[in-house]
Amino acid sequence: MLRAARALLAVRHPLDAELAFSEMIGAWWGERVPGMDVERLLGEGLIAHATASGTSAGLGVLAAVAALGTSTTQRSLAEQGMIALRERGLQVPDWACQLGAVTPVAAYISGDQFGDTDDVVCVFGRGHDPHGGRDPLSPEHALILVLDHNSGGVLRDAWVTTKVERLLEQCRRRAETDDFARFSPLELTEARTLLSWALERTEQAVADTLADRSAGPTVELVGMKAADLTGGSLATHFPLANARVRALPSPPLGEKTSPVPAWRRDRRAVLAARFLASDEAAELSDSYAASRCTDHIIAHGCDVDSGRPLRVSPRKVESFLLHWLPGRVVLLTEEQEAMPHVLAAWVRWAGARSGLPEVAVGATLDAVWESTAEFHRIYRDPARPLGLRQEAIRRLLPDGDFASLARRMFAFPLLASELVTWAPEEFDPHTARGRRALLRLDHYGEYEASTPHSGRHSTGQDRWYRPLTGNDPQRERELDRHERLARRLWYGQPANLWTAARRMLDRGVDRPRVLATLGEVLDSATSESDLRRRLDAL
Repeated sequence: MLRAARALLAVRHPLDAELAFSEMIGAWWGERVPGMDVERLLGEGLIAHATASGTSAGLGVLAAVAALGTSTTQRSLAEQGMIALRERGLQVPDWACQLGAVTPVAAYISGDQFGDTDDVVCVFGRGHDPHGGRDPLSPEHALILVLDHNSGGVLRDAWVTTKVERLLEQCRRRAETDDFARFSPLELTEARTLLSWALERTEQAVADTLADRSAGPTVELVGMKAADLTGGSLATHFPLANARVRALPSPPLGEKTSPVPAWRRDRRAVLAARFLASDEAAELSDSYAASRCTDHIIAHGCDVDSGRPLRVSPRKVESFLLHWLPGRVVLLTEEQEAMPHVLAAWVRWAGARSGLPEVAVGATLDAVWESTAEFHRIYRDPARPLGLRQEAIRRLLPDGDFASLARRMFAFPLLASELVTWAPEEFDPHTARGRRALLRLDHYGEYEASTPHSGRHSTGQDRWYRPLTGNDPQRERELDRHERLARRLWYGQPANLWTAARRMLDRGVDRPRVLATLGEVLDSATSESDLRRRLDAL
């Protein structure tokens, strides 16, 4: 990087240097190594190396990191390094003093009535030009950031152009000649709110550090992987995008900092009730299956599509049917059969209420029926490869959260078997007593029924479990630890708990040792942030 920086000393314009250094810093964005903070290791390592170099190239690198660094710590350390090198008499070109020194001019949002993506155009000027005067509000370049709402509201692409007027004219002409296109100004504070939220979600998705479900909606990359974000132009422009968004004016104090409306359970339930009572839903024959399917449609719109359950489009229904449902939700057979019909009714109902033109509603309905065969093919009995019956699925996934299946089977393997069907209420993982009974039976083969049960598992000489042998304090303490761990695994809190367990399992560590290690970490952690840090280090 220092060798490349030496070549950049001859650059005349700060934007050229910003783009080049953004590509350098973005080279390790999204890279992850278990037990290692790559961003900190490489970012702070580069700063230390540039400071120790004692060269103008090193000072140029520090100036770039001070302006474009992706963390406050990096930018602060780079500024300290710049002070140290300048005290030694080193000088840098004029462009190094102008890195990040831009003035927001205007912002716009471009898209279409389907709303699958939004192109946010931010126009910036530069305060002065060493080679001649420049109006501080004169547009110099535009940064275009593409938000993909079908993939969880993350940034999908980014690019920069200096042909600002030509870009804006093309967008205006398209909006004037195409009734389906839209292009409108955006307040600079609104642009910052929207883009800050999108940047945060993108970084969260790339880092694979999902928030606890109890804390609210999580980032769900639908139909794509984190590598799809880090392998293209987004990574190249990500440090520059971060810096430009920080240059936008902050919203007034007290104004909401999230562009996504909150959808509590009661509000979702009211929306579902209104749909199910509508004329569009009148022909749905199985009311229970229709209700369950409606809940999933609304959950997808609220949690994935930026809090917009009423938005419908061909791309959205394809993403919902072919990617989100198969990877996220387990449907019973009757729900699988009902889902396309419920979704079609929802498209007609929601499309009319959101003002979508009839031709667009028709195109969305076509996408539903064209995706139906593929939906049934890829979704048919998703638990079959695991050898699970529907009864086991009901026990493990009472909330239909397919993404939690593996970790719940790991936490309570007996729930995937037919060994506890004779006392389902006494093996409920949602209760402390049920978790205790499951773990005691799993670890020690002991069970104490509160009521007598008939059948081979509870009476007779061929029962496979032992009666409770007594109260062993050491054994009870071990069960206490395992119960705390199993409860966290069941609910996925924190998300990197199961990630750490999978890493150990992939290395060949057996289940008892994995449980013991996780239990020790859980006991030794002093806070939730400390727990996440210790788990990442496993």
